[in-house]
Amino acid sequence: MYYDILVSGFVKNGLANLKKASCSNVLTLAYQSLGVVYGDLSTSPLYVYKTTFSGKLSLHEDDEEIYGVLSFIFWTLSLIALFKYIFIVISANDNGEGGTFALYSLLCRHARLSILPNQQDTDEQLSSYAIEGSTDTWQSSILKTFFEKHPKFCKGLLIFVLLGTCMAIGDGILTPAISVLSAVSGVKLKFTGLHENYIVMISCVILVGLFSLQHHGTHKVAFMFAPIVAAWLLCIGGIGIYNIIKWNPHIFHALSPVYMLKFLRSTGVEGWVSLGGVFLSITGVEAMFADLGHFSALSIKIAFTFLVYPCLVLAYLGEAAFLSRHHEDIQRSFYKAIPGKRLVRYPRLAVTTVMFVTTCLMAMVMIIVWKQNIVTTFAFLVFFGSVELLYLSAALYKVPEGGWIPLVLSLLFMAIMFLWNYGTLKKHKFDVENKVSMNRILSLGPSLGMVRVPGIGLVYTNLVTGFPAVFGHFVTNLPAFHQVVIFICVKSVQVPYVNEKERFLIGRVGPKEYGMFRCVVRYGYKDLQQENYDFENKLVYAIIQFVENEGLVSSRGYGNLDGEAHDSTDLTLTHSNHEEKMVHSLQDFHAMESGNGHLGGSSLKDESLQILKERESGIAYILGHSHAQAKKSSSIFKKFAIDVVYAFLSKNCREPDVALSVPHTSLIEVGMIYYV
Repeated sequence: MYYDILVSGFVKNGLANLKKASCSNVLTLAYQSLGVVYGDLSTSPLYVYKTTFSGKLSLHEDDEEIYGVLSFIFWTLSLIALFKYIFIVISANDNGEGGTFALYSLLCRHARLSILPNQQDTDEQLSSYAIEGSTDTWQSSILKTFFEKHPKFCKGLLIFVLLGTCMAIGDGILTPAISVLSAVSGVKLKFTGLHENYIVMISCVILVGLFSLQHHGTHKVAFMFAPIVAAWLLCIGGIGIYNIIKWNPHIFHALSPVYMLKFLRSTGVEGWVSLGGVFLSITGVEAMFADLGHFSALSIKIAFTFLVYPCLVLAYLGEAAFLSRHHEDIQRSFYKAIPGKRLVRYPRLAVTTVMFVTTCLMAMVMIIVWKQNIVTTFAFLVFFGSVELLYLSAALYKVPEGGWIPLVLSLLFMAIMFLWNYGTLKKHKFDVENKVSMNRILSLGPSLGMVRVPGIGLVYTNLVTGFPAVFGHFVTNLPAFHQVVIFICVKSVQVPYVNEKERFLIGRVGPKEYGMFRCVVRYGYKDLQQENYDFENKLVYAIIQFVENEGLVSSRGYGNLDGEAHDSTDLTLTHSNHEEKMVHSLQDFHAMESGNGHLGGSSLKDESLQILKERESGIAYILGHSHAQAKKSSSIFKKFAIDVVYAFLSKNCREPDVALSVPHTSLIEVGMIYYV
């Protein structure tokens, strides 16, 4: 079974990708990935040996300790970077996307672990949902049932995922600075009189220049830095071969795992603590999975397996061969390339935490998604989990000495994410509890108890069923409303991208004469949630298409009275070419009518014409301007979370009208207070 995973991850998946892309495209992506994915990993030889042989371990600078460190580095690179990530983890991508959230998304789709509101059965019909049809094993059934019966563990899983994500963010903040400082510090070997302040200044200039290039996009950045990283890898690999031949051709003996045991036995606690420095040799490995969406699984595998991995192994072998004959140079191996000790301790903790989170999520994926047996999954979890926990314990030992500062930063990020999610869920719960009932709307009659004026009113809501409280305010307090009402719900689904053809779900709300519709606009977690300038035209055409399809299928009377969008493909927007048949005006409609011969019955034609007339009269956007406030009976923690933290975050995030590109001249905001 385990062999099947490896074959599926490396061979079968690779052959499938080759069918879709030519060899030249794959090799081009592999080349580009060097400049984006492998920057941190390829610069790790600058500081691994010096960091490892720091502190009390510097007293053990003999061949056996050097061989032991080399053995740890080699097997860490081979087992975690090559075996775990390249052969196994990358195969668990979510429609080509990688990273912690991609694994979480896979689990949510297959086991309903998500705590996001507004999830519908119709979401499973998305082409990118991709749930395998194989039957559940008893292990996967037990795990799914456990999470369904214990919702608190779903929240715990979310916190666990956020921990890994925030650690990755913290690592991304510090690792570039460490790598650049390490590289620039080598200049001091040539210019010994160069002051440390100049090193810092040069590093800052380089970092500013690097980050200023990011807005040009991954494609240009990749082509700019790929030749630099490729040349660097080939150089350190070549230097490694030279050092092996010149200083110690027998250094390959150190690859035996026996030297790891000898190292720990001879160095004791100091050797265990120094493992945090060894783990820096795989700093940046998580980027192979996290940046998968920019390239492809096959290109990442090719670049690492055939260039990055062998060059790094040769570099570490060569450096160890040199040090075995020059013990006095251990503290400037490669060259003096390490900034202050405190900052470097954090990446060890961040990297190990992210990898351990990935290991745990992968174990769940193997059971729930891949349907592997418990023995295979347990072996994977115990083997890689124990290795990563060993390194994690060594990293935690050094946290009190300075690594706690960036650790607090990561925990702050996690708290912000969790409290934002907490406040959003509370607001949604308030919306559900205070939505206007269908019976109340029907009791008002087709005019809704007010004057229906020309135009289309787009009422934005977080609900996929029912009427939002903001609409109740209009019905109660305003004397007029638009002839056509469309309730717009913009929601996120558990896939990276939603095909433009599947973006809209359209449904009728109430009887036909009420002129009310619902449109659910679906976005994936990698989609840019921004309605472009053509949104109005696409929406109007979607409504017209729905009306025509509704009439062709059957007469539905009152339709779906709870206001839920229909899920059948003939009642959703699935046209493959919006631009060619987009209805912009009455003239376009008549042209389309003459081209098609007919558009259903006369009543359908009349309703479509009426919608177009209202479109030309104008469209108004009605958004709720909400303010969340904790109830007086709430706990101190809840009041602080809602009234202070969530309120602060709400004030500093983009306003809904900006995020949705709503024209200011057509915007109507309704103030709402959410007592949660």
